[in-house]
Amino acid sequence: MKKVLVTGADGFIGSHLTEMLLTKGYKVKALAQYNSFNNWGWLEEVNKSENIEIVTGDVRDPHFCKDIVKGNDLIFHLAALIAIPYSYIAPDSYIDTNVKGTLNICQAAKEHGKIRVVHTSTSEVYGTAQYVPIDENHPKQPQSPYSASKIGADMIALSFYNAFNLPVTIARPFNTYGPRQSARAVIPTIITQIAAGIKKINLGDLRPTRDFNFVKDVCMGFIGIAESEKTIGKEINICSNNEISIGETFNLIKNIMMSDAEFIKDEIRLRPDNSEVYRLNGDNTLIKSLINYKPDYDLKSGLEITCKWFADNNNMTKYKPNIYNI
Repeated sequence: MKKVLVTGADGFIGSHLTEMLLTKGYKVKALAQYNSFNNWGWLEEVNKSENIEIVTGDVRDPHFCKDIVKGNDLIFHLAALIAIPYSYIAPDSYIDTNVKGTLNICQAAKEHGKIRVVHTSTSEVYGTAQYVPIDENHPKQPQSPYSASKIGADMIALSFYNAFNLPVTIARPFNTYGPRQSARAVIPTIITQIAAGIKKINLGDLRPTRDFNFVKDVCMGFIGIAESEKTIGKEINICSNNEISIGETFNLIKNIMMSDAEFIKDEIRLRPDNSEVYRLNGDNTLIKSLINYKPDYDLKSGLEITCKWFADNNNMTKYKPNIYNI
Protein backbone atom coordinates (compact mmCIF):
# COMPACT_ATOMS: atom_id res chain seq x y z
CA MET A 1 0.00 0.00 0.00
CA LYS A 2 1.53 3.28 -1.13
CA LYS A 3 1.49 6.21 1.28
CA VAL A 4 0.40 9.38 -0.48
CA LEU A 5 0.29 13.02 0.58
CA VAL A 6 -2.31 15.22 -1.13
CA THR A 7 -1.87 18.95 -0.51
CA GLY A 8 -4.96 21.02 -1.18
CA ALA A 9 -7.06 17.95 -0.40
CA ASP A 10 -9.80 20.15 1.03
CA GLY A 11 -10.40 21.79 -2.35
CA PHE A 12 -12.49 20.85 -5.37
CA ILE A 13 -10.10 18.63 -7.33
CA GLY A 14 -8.15 17.60 -4.22
CA SER A 15 -11.19 16.10 -2.48
CA HIS A 16 -12.16 14.10 -5.57
CA LEU A 17 -8.57 12.91 -6.01
CA THR A 18 -8.46 11.84 -2.36
CA GLU A 19 -11.65 9.81 -2.84
CA MET A 20 -10.30 8.11 -5.95
CA LEU A 21 -6.98 7.26 -4.29
CA LEU A 22 -8.81 5.66 -1.38
CA THR A 23 -10.90 3.50 -3.73
CA LYS A 24 -7.67 2.36 -5.40
CA GLY A 25 -6.16 1.22 -2.10
CA TYR A 26 -3.76 4.06 -1.38
CA LYS A 27 -3.14 5.25 2.18
CA VAL A 28 -3.73 9.01 2.05
CA LYS A 29 -2.51 11.86 4.21
CA ALA A 30 -4.87 14.69 3.21
CA LEU A 31 -3.77 18.24 3.91
CA ALA A 32 -6.44 20.88 4.55
CA GLN A 33 -5.54 24.51 5.14
CA TYR A 34 -5.46 25.32 8.84
CA ASN A 35 -8.37 27.30 10.23
CA SER A 36 -9.68 27.88 13.76
CA PHE A 37 -13.11 26.46 12.86
CA ASN A 38 -11.67 22.95 12.48
CA ASN A 39 -13.31 22.81 9.06
CA TRP A 40 -11.85 20.42 6.49
CA GLY A 41 -13.44 21.99 3.42
CA TRP A 42 -14.73 19.47 0.90
CA LEU A 43 -13.01 16.68 2.82
CA GLU A 44 -16.07 16.88 5.07
CA GLU A 45 -17.93 15.20 2.17
CA VAL A 46 -15.41 12.38 1.72
CA ASN A 47 -16.22 9.03 3.28
CA LYS A 48 -13.74 8.53 6.07
CA SER A 49 -11.83 5.26 6.36
CA GLU A 50 -8.88 3.85 8.25
CA ASN A 51 -6.73 4.69 5.21
CA ILE A 52 -7.12 8.48 5.43
CA GLU A 53 -5.41 10.84 7.83
CA ILE A 54 -6.54 14.46 7.68
CA VAL A 55 -4.05 17.07 8.82
CA THR A 56 -4.28 20.86 8.78
CA GLY A 57 -1.53 23.34 8.07
CA ASP A 58 -0.10 25.66 5.45
CA VAL A 59 2.36 24.94 2.61
CA ARG A 60 3.81 28.43 3.06
CA ASP A 61 5.64 27.15 6.13
CA PRO A 62 8.79 25.22 5.13
CA HIS A 63 9.19 23.57 8.53
CA PHE A 64 5.62 22.28 8.41
CA CYS A 65 6.19 20.92 4.89
CA LYS A 66 9.27 18.98 6.01
CA ASP A 67 7.18 17.36 8.70
CA ILE A 68 4.15 16.29 6.62
CA VAL A 69 6.19 15.03 3.64
CA LYS A 70 8.16 12.57 5.77
CA GLY A 71 7.22 8.90 5.34
CA ASN A 72 5.30 9.25 2.07
CA ASP A 73 6.03 7.51 -1.22
CA LEU A 74 4.24 10.03 -3.42
CA ILE A 75 3.04 13.64 -3.26
CA PHE A 76 0.19 15.18 -5.23
CA HIS A 77 0.75 18.92 -4.80
CA LEU A 78 -2.53 20.77 -5.42
CA ALA A 79 -2.45 23.43 -2.69
CA ALA A 80 -2.69 26.81 -4.40
CA LEU A 81 -4.60 30.06 -4.68
CA ILE A 82 -6.52 29.75 -7.94
CA ALA A 83 -9.06 32.59 -8.26
CA ILE A 84 -7.90 34.77 -11.14
CA PRO A 85 -9.86 37.95 -10.20
CA TYR A 86 -8.47 37.95 -6.65
CA SER A 87 -4.94 37.73 -8.04
CA TYR A 88 -5.39 41.22 -9.52
CA ILE A 89 -5.79 42.75 -6.07
CA ALA A 90 -3.67 40.40 -3.93
CA PRO A 91 -0.80 39.19 -6.14
CA ASP A 92 1.71 38.89 -3.31
CA SER A 93 -0.35 36.16 -1.64
CA TYR A 94 -0.22 34.15 -4.88
CA ILE A 95 3.57 34.27 -4.93
CA ASP A 96 3.73 33.16 -1.30
CA THR A 97 1.33 30.23 -1.71
CA ASN A 98 1.88 29.09 -5.28
CA VAL A 99 5.60 29.70 -5.81
CA LYS A 100 7.03 29.48 -2.29
CA GLY A 101 4.61 26.72 -1.35
CA THR A 102 5.81 24.64 -4.29
CA LEU A 103 9.42 25.36 -3.36
CA ASN A 104 8.75 24.16 0.19
CA ILE A 105 7.16 20.91 -0.96
CA CYS A 106 9.93 20.15 -3.48
CA GLN A 107 12.66 20.95 -0.97
CA ALA A 108 11.03 18.70 1.61
CA ALA A 109 10.61 15.90 -0.95
CA LYS A 110 14.29 16.20 -1.87
CA GLU A 111 15.47 16.11 1.74
CA HIS A 112 13.37 13.04 2.58
CA GLY A 113 14.80 10.75 -0.08
CA LYS A 114 13.66 12.25 -3.39
CA ILE A 115 9.96 11.46 -3.01
CA ARG A 116 7.93 11.37 -6.23
CA VAL A 117 6.06 14.66 -6.81
CA VAL A 118 3.15 15.34 -9.15
CA HIS A 119 2.82 19.11 -9.24
CA THR A 120 -0.43 20.73 -10.43
CA SER A 121 -0.22 23.37 -13.13
CA THR A 122 -3.03 25.02 -15.12
CA SER A 123 -3.91 25.70 -18.76
CA GLU A 124 -3.88 29.41 -17.86
CA VAL A 125 -0.06 29.34 -18.16
CA TYR A 126 -0.50 29.18 -21.96
CA GLY A 127 -2.64 32.31 -22.19
CA THR A 128 -4.68 32.86 -25.33
CA ALA A 129 -3.80 30.14 -27.84
CA GLN A 130 -1.19 31.08 -30.43
CA TYR A 131 -2.06 27.82 -32.18
CA VAL A 132 -4.48 24.98 -31.51
CA PRO A 133 -4.62 22.42 -30.23
CA ILE A 134 -2.25 23.62 -27.51
CA ASP A 135 0.51 21.10 -26.89
CA GLU A 136 3.10 21.16 -24.13
CA ASN A 137 5.55 23.15 -26.31
CA HIS A 138 3.20 26.12 -26.58
CA PRO A 139 4.79 29.34 -25.25
CA LYS A 140 3.88 30.42 -21.72
CA GLN A 141 2.04 33.75 -21.47
CA PRO A 142 1.43 35.28 -18.04
CA GLN A 143 -1.81 37.16 -18.65
CA SER A 144 -2.72 37.43 -14.95
CA PRO A 145 -0.77 37.43 -11.69
CA TYR A 146 -2.32 34.01 -11.05
CA SER A 147 -0.94 32.51 -14.27
CA ALA A 148 2.43 34.15 -13.62
CA SER A 149 2.59 32.53 -10.18
CA LYS A 150 1.75 29.13 -11.66
CA ILE A 151 4.41 29.49 -14.36
CA GLY A 152 6.87 30.29 -11.58
CA ALA A 153 5.73 27.31 -9.53
CA ASP A 154 6.04 24.99 -12.54
CA MET A 155 9.58 26.17 -13.19
CA ILE A 156 10.56 25.74 -9.53
CA ALA A 157 9.32 22.14 -9.65
CA LEU A 158 11.13 21.39 -12.92
CA SER A 159 14.32 22.96 -11.59
CA PHE A 160 14.35 20.34 -8.83
CA TYR A 161 14.12 17.63 -11.49
CA ASN A 162 16.98 19.11 -13.50
CA ALA A 163 19.23 20.17 -10.63
CA PHE A 164 18.59 17.42 -8.08
CA ASN A 165 17.03 14.57 -10.08
CA LEU A 166 13.86 14.84 -7.99
CA PRO A 167 11.20 12.69 -9.74
CA VAL A 168 8.78 15.48 -10.68
CA THR A 169 5.96 15.65 -13.20
CA ILE A 170 3.96 18.76 -14.09
CA ALA A 171 0.30 17.73 -14.50
CA ARG A 172 -1.54 20.47 -16.38
CA PRO A 173 -5.33 20.09 -16.27
CA PHE A 174 -7.38 22.31 -18.54
CA ASN A 175 -10.69 23.71 -17.30
CA THR A 176 -11.96 21.22 -14.73
CA TYR A 177 -15.61 21.16 -13.64
CA GLY A 178 -17.91 18.99 -11.54
CA PRO A 179 -19.56 18.68 -8.11
CA ARG A 180 -18.04 20.80 -5.32
CA GLN A 181 -16.47 23.38 -7.63
CA SER A 182 -16.24 26.92 -6.33
CA ALA A 183 -18.87 29.32 -7.63
CA ARG A 184 -16.08 31.64 -8.82
CA ALA A 185 -15.78 29.31 -11.87
CA VAL A 186 -18.12 29.83 -14.81
CA ILE A 187 -19.98 26.48 -14.86
CA PRO A 188 -21.07 26.52 -11.19
CA THR A 189 -21.78 30.25 -11.56
CA ILE A 190 -24.33 29.47 -14.27
CA ILE A 191 -25.78 26.40 -12.55
CA THR A 192 -26.20 27.95 -9.10
CA GLN A 193 -27.94 31.06 -10.45
CA ILE A 194 -30.38 28.96 -12.49
CA ALA A 195 -30.94 26.54 -9.58
CA ALA A 196 -31.74 29.52 -7.34
CA GLY A 197 -34.49 30.59 -9.75
CA ILE A 198 -32.66 33.64 -11.05
CA LYS A 199 -33.92 34.62 -14.53
CA LYS A 200 -31.22 37.17 -15.40
CA ILE A 201 -27.90 35.30 -15.25
CA ASN A 202 -24.91 37.53 -14.55
CA LEU A 203 -21.82 36.50 -16.49
CA GLY A 204 -18.76 38.07 -18.06
CA ASP A 205 -17.64 37.65 -21.67
CA LEU A 206 -19.38 34.80 -23.53
CA ARG A 207 -16.89 34.69 -26.41
CA PRO A 208 -13.86 32.90 -24.90
CA THR A 209 -13.56 29.17 -25.54
CA ARG A 210 -12.54 26.58 -22.97
CA ASP A 211 -11.49 22.92 -22.95
CA PHE A 212 -13.73 21.55 -20.19
CA ASN A 213 -12.88 18.29 -18.41
CA PHE A 214 -14.98 16.41 -15.84
CA VAL A 215 -13.24 16.17 -12.48
CA LYS A 216 -13.18 12.35 -12.37
CA ASP A 217 -11.36 12.25 -15.72
CA VAL A 218 -8.82 14.77 -14.42
CA CYS A 219 -8.22 12.71 -11.26
CA MET A 220 -7.80 9.57 -13.38
CA GLY A 221 -5.16 11.49 -15.34
CA PHE A 222 -3.34 12.50 -12.16
CA ILE A 223 -3.17 8.93 -10.88
CA GLY A 224 -2.13 7.53 -14.26
CA ILE A 225 0.68 10.08 -14.45
CA ALA A 226 1.86 9.21 -10.92
CA GLU A 227 1.86 5.46 -11.61
CA SER A 228 4.11 5.73 -14.69
CA GLU A 229 7.86 6.33 -14.65
CA LYS A 230 7.64 7.47 -18.29
CA THR A 231 6.04 10.72 -17.14
CA ILE A 232 8.90 11.85 -14.87
CA GLY A 233 10.46 15.15 -15.89
CA LYS A 234 7.64 16.05 -18.28
CA GLU A 235 4.91 18.68 -18.51
CA ILE A 236 1.67 16.88 -19.41
CA ASN A 237 -1.69 18.30 -20.47
CA ILE A 238 -4.85 16.71 -19.08
CA CYS A 239 -7.49 17.81 -21.58
CA SER A 240 -10.23 16.72 -23.96
CA ASN A 241 -8.93 18.03 -27.30
CA ASN A 242 -12.21 19.97 -27.68
CA GLU A 243 -13.29 23.56 -27.14
CA ILE A 244 -16.61 25.28 -26.56
CA SER A 245 -17.45 28.94 -25.99
CA ILE A 246 -18.82 30.21 -22.70
CA GLY A 247 -21.98 31.23 -24.55
CA GLU A 248 -22.51 27.73 -25.95
CA THR A 249 -21.83 26.27 -22.51
CA PHE A 250 -24.47 28.57 -21.03
CA ASN A 251 -27.05 27.35 -23.56
CA LEU A 252 -26.13 23.70 -22.97
CA ILE A 253 -26.64 24.10 -19.21
CA LYS A 254 -29.94 25.91 -19.82
CA ASN A 255 -31.17 22.97 -21.89
CA ILE A 256 -30.10 20.40 -19.29
CA MET A 257 -31.82 22.37 -16.51
CA MET A 258 -34.84 23.22 -18.73
CA SER A 259 -34.40 26.92 -18.02
CA ASP A 260 -35.50 30.00 -19.96
CA ALA A 261 -33.05 32.28 -18.15
CA GLU A 262 -31.35 35.09 -20.05
CA PHE A 263 -27.75 36.31 -20.05
CA ILE A 264 -26.84 39.68 -18.56
CA LYS A 265 -23.32 41.06 -19.00
CA ASP A 266 -21.86 41.95 -15.61
CA GLU A 267 -18.97 44.40 -16.06
CA ILE A 268 -17.47 43.38 -12.71
CA ARG A 269 -16.88 39.86 -14.06
CA LEU A 270 -14.87 41.02 -17.10
CA ARG A 271 -11.10 40.61 -16.99
CA PRO A 272 -8.82 43.50 -18.00
CA ASP A 273 -8.45 43.63 -21.81
CA ASN A 274 -4.98 42.10 -22.06
CA SER A 275 -5.67 39.57 -19.31
CA GLU A 276 -8.55 37.63 -20.82
CA VAL A 277 -7.62 34.23 -22.25
CA TYR A 278 -9.80 34.05 -25.33
CA ARG A 279 -9.07 30.55 -26.54
CA LEU A 280 -8.08 27.29 -24.86
CA ASN A 281 -8.09 23.99 -26.70
CA GLY A 282 -5.66 21.40 -25.41
CA ASP A 283 -3.74 18.68 -27.20
CA ASN A 284 -3.88 15.39 -25.26
CA THR A 285 -1.58 13.44 -27.60
CA LEU A 286 1.23 13.18 -25.04
CA ILE A 287 -0.83 11.88 -22.12
CA LYS A 288 -2.50 9.33 -24.39
CA SER A 289 0.88 8.08 -25.60
CA LEU A 290 2.36 7.84 -22.11
CA ILE A 291 -0.47 6.32 -20.06
CA ASN A 292 -3.16 5.40 -22.61
CA TYR A 293 -5.41 8.13 -21.21
CA LYS A 294 -9.04 8.03 -22.30
CA PRO A 295 -11.68 10.27 -20.66
CA ASP A 296 -14.90 8.56 -19.56
CA TYR A 297 -17.16 11.61 -19.72
CA ASP A 298 -18.09 13.94 -22.56
CA LEU A 299 -19.20 17.47 -21.73
CA LYS A 300 -22.93 16.75 -21.79
CA SER A 301 -22.76 13.72 -19.50
CA GLY A 302 -20.43 15.51 -17.10
CA LEU A 303 -22.68 18.56 -16.98
CA GLU A 304 -25.74 16.39 -16.30
CA ILE A 305 -24.02 14.90 -13.25
CA THR A 306 -22.86 18.35 -12.12
CA CYS A 307 -26.29 19.96 -12.54
CA LYS A 308 -27.93 17.12 -10.60
CA TRP A 309 -25.45 17.55 -7.73
CA PHE A 310 -26.04 21.30 -7.49
CA ALA A 311 -29.83 20.80 -7.70
CA ASP A 312 -29.70 18.92 -4.40
CA ASN A 313 -30.72 21.46 -1.76
CA ASN A 314 -28.17 20.06 0.71
CA ASN A 315 -25.46 21.08 -1.72
CA MET A 316 -26.99 24.38 -2.86
CA THR A 317 -27.12 25.65 0.71
CA LYS A 318 -23.31 25.80 0.63
CA TYR A 319 -23.42 28.44 -2.13
CA LYS A 320 -24.50 32.11 -2.33
CA PRO A 321 -25.56 32.61 -5.97
CA ASN A 322 -26.58 36.24 -5.39
CA ILE A 323 -23.05 37.21 -4.36
CA TYR A 324 -20.13 37.52 -6.78
CA ASN A 325 -17.05 36.49 -4.82
CA ILE A 326 -13.80 37.16 -6.63
